[in-house]
Amino acid sequence: MIQIRDADYADVPEITCIYNDAVQNTTAIWNDTYVESAERAAWLRQRKEAGFPVFVAFCSETGDITGYASYGPWRAFDGYRYTVENSVYVHPLWQRRGVGRLLMQTLIKRARETAVHVMVAGIEAENTASIALHKEFGFEDAGLVKEAGVKFGRWLDLALLALRLNEWPDPPCGRTR
Repeated sequence: MIQIRDADYADVPEITCIYNDAVQNTTAIWNDTYVESAERAAWLRQRKEAGFPVFVAFCSETGDITGYASYGPWRAFDGYRYTVENSVYVHPLWQRRGVGRLLMQTLIKRARETAVHVMVAGIEAENTASIALHKEFGFEDAGLVKEAGVKFGRWLDLALLALRLNEWPDPPCGRTR
């Protein structure tokens, strides 16, 4: 019933709705401002141009987008080029129905195929469902940053989790994504 595919520009309005719902109702995104479809389209273009995937989950019966996921640079320095940070967002009506799990499987598979060494997740520390999902896939605790952000008038702690994807005895030389 749920299938995964690469996102395209026709998906932008639904991706925007899912993103804005997370802004309004959750601490999954530490932004206070909604985005317009044009901003999400630019984000999608930038991800594609940089070689980073964006996937959508959709209901094969209705065609409705049920979630989306991506990964991108963790930090903007050359030494981190083999490390990415993931993002997984599920439409509220589809949460706890396996959509996030399918998106995570797809992200991890693509990362392993494209010379990613480590995938990092930065998750609000009270988001136990997201932390549990990541741990199902082998992510390990990598630290806790107390009061790293603020939303809804309160300080938020950031749980860092990491998954080593590819085993290389030595750092690669000259390899690119």
